[in-house]
Amino acid sequence: MSYTEIPGINVPIRMWTDPATVEGQALQQLRNISSLPWIHGLAVMPDVHLGKGATVGSVIAMKGAVCPAAVGVDIGCGMSAVKTSLTARDLPDDLSRLRSKIEQAIPVGRGMHADPVRPGSIHGFATGGWDDFWSRFDGLTPAVKARRERALQQMGSLGSGNHFIEVCLDKSGAVWLMLHSGSRNIGKELAEYHIGVARSLPHNLNLVDRDLAVFIAATPQMQSYRDDLFWAQEYAKRNRAVMMALFQSVVSREFRKAKVTYDQVISCHHNYVAEERYDGEDLLVTRKGAIRAGAGDYGIIPGSMGTGSYIVRGLGNVDAFNSASHGAGRKMSRSAAKRKFGVRDLVEQTHGVECRKDSGVVDEIPGAYKPIEKVMAQQTDLVEVVAQLKQVVCVKG
Repeated sequence: MSYTEIPGINVPIRMWTDPATVEGQALQQLRNISSLPWIHGLAVMPDVHLGKGATVGSVIAMKGAVCPAAVGVDIGCGMSAVKTSLTARDLPDDLSRLRSKIEQAIPVGRGMHADPVRPGSIHGFATGGWDDFWSRFDGLTPAVKARRERALQQMGSLGSGNHFIEVCLDKSGAVWLMLHSGSRNIGKELAEYHIGVARSLPHNLNLVDRDLAVFIAATPQMQSYRDDLFWAQEYAKRNRAVMMALFQSVVSREFRKAKVTYDQVISCHHNYVAEERYDGEDLLVTRKGAIRAGAGDYGIIPGSMGTGSYIVRGLGNVDAFNSASHGAGRKMSRSAAKRKFGVRDLVEQTHGVECRKDSGVVDEIPGAYKPIEKVMAQQTDLVEVVAQLKQVVCVKG
């Protein structure tokens, strides 16, 4: 489908979904975003839903300003996936051992490595830039000065919530490895610190929503945030790279006789800021629950822990600021999901998937998410499908 345009305050709101299906609070958030003095354009993805300040599933292009709350507290959260040489015939009927081995190798939930991962010890892992990256830690805001060791130990760990590690099959029976995670606690602390700073600045005092507080170009506060933001985005990317390398090591050991090989890893952020140029202007583009989908860009759009995911290639639609959805999107809050569903529902909705089936993950039940097929149908002018995946193992924190 193409987009539907609805009136905004300073810019129109382009929506890749039926506005009538979007909850009222989310629509008001979009109008609030469109009222910002620095706004250049606003695109809304089909997985749109209520967020903090800014809606999840929105692409916010601003001139000379960025909103830290719109980026969110999981800076650089995103996906990685890789196709393997394994096929469905190589997998055992009982996948519980494989799931257990993954959980042993990669800490989940609030877990972290007892000792920091040494990238040189992981077979095939590209260590380029590792030392330079960590040397920049001391240049981050002093608010996180004491968090270096924790950040080191959490590098290569999953987290909780909607983060996951999966073994999937595509339509041809090929096995894929996929994971979803971000910048862990260090990203959260950096985000919360800068959100607090932004809210205190005089130019933000009269905004319709203080959660939309921004930093303005050529100010010390903006420079500090940009430095920390881009470091955290790199942390998230490296975190996924370490996890994927550990994941591949597990699979290679478990299927040693098959001599597993791997294609090039696909990786994409979906909570981040990028410097891009549109309409002859240099802009700061915040994708809050959206991936970059420039012409030829590969991306990953997951559904839920029981419905599968899509590998996509971007079509370069500039009306959407070269973006697409980051997933199916929630249709109900976590608390609402817990009220509506129980463990029995979770067992039924994750039939055939080796995964947790307990009360601790009921809020991640497929029924709490929008139908991924409908979300994909609403963005055929944004991406083309390369592969459709269905998970057979799902690890969650």
